[in-house]
Formats: sequence, C-alpha cells, structure tokens
Amino acid sequence: MIVQSQLNAAPLGAVPRAERPAGPRVCIIGAGSSGIAAAKVLAQAGVSFDCFEKSDRLGGMWVFKNSNGLSSAYRSLHINTSRDKMAYSDFPMPADYPDYPHHAQIAAYFDAYVDHFGFRDKIRFGTSVRLAQRRADGRFDITLDTGEIQIYDSLCVANGHHWDPRWPEPTIPGRFDGVQIHSHDYVDPQEPQDLRGKRVVIVGFGNSALDISCELGRKENCPEVYLSMRRGYWVVPRYFGAKVLDFANPHPSQDPPWLMRMLPGWLKARLIADRIKAISGLPQEHGLPAPDHPFGASHPAISHEIYNRVGSGDVRIKPDIAHFEGRNVHFRDGSQVEADAIIYCTGYHIRFPFFDETFITAPDNDIALWKRMIEPAYPNLYFIGLVQPLCAMMPVAEEQAKLMCAHLTGDYLAPTAEHMAQERDAMHAGVKAHYVPSARHTIQIDCAAYTHDLRRELRRGRKRALAARLTRA
Repeated sequence: MIVQSQLNAAPLGAVPRAERPAGPRVCIIGAGSSGIAAAKVLAQAGVSFDCFEKSDRLGGMWVFKNSNGLSSAYRSLHINTSRDKMAYSDFPMPADYPDYPHHAQIAAYFDAYVDHFGFRDKIRFGTSVRLAQRRADGRFDITLDTGEIQIYDSLCVANGHHWDPRWPEPTIPGRFDGVQIHSHDYVDPQEPQDLRGKRVVIVGFGNSALDISCELGRKENCPEVYLSMRRGYWVVPRYFGAKVLDFANPHPSQDPPWLMRMLPGWLKARLIADRIKAISGLPQEHGLPAPDHPFGASHPAISHEIYNRVGSGDVRIKPDIAHFEGRNVHFRDGSQVEADAIIYCTGYHIRFPFFDETFITAPDNDIALWKRMIEPAYPNLYFIGLVQPLCAMMPVAEEQAKLMCAHLTGDYLAPTAEHMAQERDAMHAGVKAHYVPSARHTIQIDCAAYTHDLRRELRRGRKRALAARLTRA
C-alpha cells in the first residue's frame, strides 16, 4: 500500500522487465487512465512501444484544465466509484485518500503509478497523432502533428470517449437569447460564465448533470435551477448505510463469487433495486419521474445530494424542452420558465479523429468490436477503454491490456476471424436488446461479467497457442 507522501516523492523505480523486446512494436494513442494501463502492461512484458500524448502531462480527463483542452473535469469533481474499486490491481490508492477522492488526488495517483512502474520515458508529451493509416502489409503509418511518420506493427487506441461534446440531436427548436454551454466546458459557478444570481436550466440526468445541479442549486449561487430530463432514471446513492455503493462488488481484476455468476441478470438487478428502495427510496417518491425501465436497463445516475436539493426546492424538475422563445424555455408539459443560461449535460461523441472515416467510425456512437476491443478484420488494432462501465474504467482497461499483451507476444492465440465476428455481433445485439435505446448505451458493459469473460478468453487463447506450438513442433 502506498501512502500519501509517495505521491509527491521521487520516482520509485521500475519493476523488473524482460531484458529484450518481445513481440511487435506498438503505438499507443493517449496517456489517460486507459493508455497508461496499456503502457504499464506492455512495459512489464518487454514489448517495444511509444505512447503519444497531446497534453504536457498524463491523466487525460482527470487533469483539471488539461492543456490539451479535452478534459471534462470541473473544479468540484470527485469520483463516483469507490477508491479501492477504482485502483489498478497492483497499485492501491493511498489509505488516507477519502472513499471518493477529488480529481486532483486521482491525477496525482496516475503520476505515482507511472513513476512507480518506471515508463514515463516511453510517453512522448506534447505530441498528437494526426493520422493513422493501415498499410497494405497490415502495419500502421502513424503521422504525428510534427509531420514525422513512423511505422508500427500494432496500434492501441486509448483516446477516450468523454472529450467531444454531444449537443441535443435534433437541435431544440427556436432561439434562446441567453448563455448556452456544454457541461464539458463547465468549471464552477463563475467559469466559463458567471452564473451566480442567474436562472439556469440544466439538460440531462447523468452524473455531471446531477453534480452541477446540486452545486448551482445552493442559494448562494443561483436563485432558480431547473433540471430538464427526457425520461425517468434510477438514482443510486454513494452510500448504502455506512458502506460505499460498490462494497459488495469484487474488484474487476477478481472473478466474482460463483453465486454471483450464476444469478440471472434480472434477479441481480431486482435485488439492487430493492436495496436502493429500502435505503433511499425511489425517484418518484422524491418528486422525480418514475423510471420507465427496470434497474440495469440504463446507466443509473449516482448522487447522494440530489434528493435533498429537490426536496429543499433548490432544484426543480422539468420534462424535456419543447422549444425556446427568447429567454423563455417551453417544456413538453406546457409549462415554461424564464432563464438566463442553459447547460447541456448531453454526453459525448465517440470519435477517432486520426482515422479516415472510411476505415473505422462510430456513427451515433454505435460501434461493435469483439470483446469491445478488436475489429476482426484488423487483428493488430486494439481499442482500450472504449466501454461504458458501471464500475471504474481503470481496472477494466488493465484487464483489456493483459489480453492485448498476450496476443502481441504470442502467448495468446485468438479465434478465427469468423468466430470473432459472430461473437462480436451477438454481444452487440445483446446490449441493444437489454439497454434503453440511446447513444449513451452503445458500449455498455457489466463489469464483473465482462472482465471475467476476458480472463476466461485469455485462458482459452493460451491453450490454443500451446496447441498450435505443439502442432508445429
């Protein structure tokens, strides 16, 4: 266990690595939480790689006011999964961190992680990938923003999916004469626009929408705050009694207990819903619309404060916006309010600006990959962290990186492209059938089941690799 003082200490030194590079040369795009997980796994295996990061420091969205302009962190942001379940499997967060650390503590943790495992020198800061093109021989030409072109055997994409703001689609009819911003640009009640004393409408019901609503809803900030929501959603408290919300979940690096694996998904969801009802009540019992779907069919919002703000009249619930008329905001129930500002908490586009659109895209955020990682036609192209988990991203990306690394070094042999395509399509169809139709749920995963499946596939692939070697011998 590391302690707080270690986060500001000199590098702790690298762990032992293989003496000679193993496998192909790899390019990693991005040094956020997923990119550094991939880099660490490759470094320990002795795989040759370069990691390109547009910013002057690592950490991605967790770097407040990141110089790359892509961070969506606001000043008061804290994590919504617990400290211990967010940590990488072999590098616990400091014991003196709170249950739900602040973004500055998370960024410091990432710096300590990279320095502890000693691969900072493999990250090229202030450098972005302008273009990634697959060559006829299957390798990749990587064109940097400096103009130089390098050739890599494999490509690992870890550019994140919370940096390109998604505005309402279609655009809300009418003209609004006040301030309009996306939550991506929100910093605090004074920045980028001074909202103190203003009447604000917040659109959306994700974690950012609830955090911002509660912050602005304090009377010293805004006299009127309205939260506009398209449908009813489930709300999960940060604590169940005295325990953190994910206390019963295994760390994503560990297989869930046998009983948890055997329970059908609907029954697990029902048990969680019953516990939420017993601890904090249902949304409709607090003046919010009733969820129009069973628990687990959409990404729930996590907040321990929203019911207090709604119950105190600090935040008022409104339905979807119908149209604008000057400063008047008209809602679908026929009501209207006069507002000075609109904040859109309407999510993000999944985008790969370095790929030609004829290669790989995600129209309406819809992208199907085998194991959420690989397009079978391009087996040396890996996507790390391109999932929407109910748990933390970091240990999930770590498990993905282990499968990628084993594949690169030949320790793992993938199924045939045809088999991968069938599994890819079946998984993607299953997600669409289970979750509420929305661009928000196209890459959703059940953390415990997903990481368990990755480890199971890794074991299978190792057996296939061994059998192939014996056949050749």
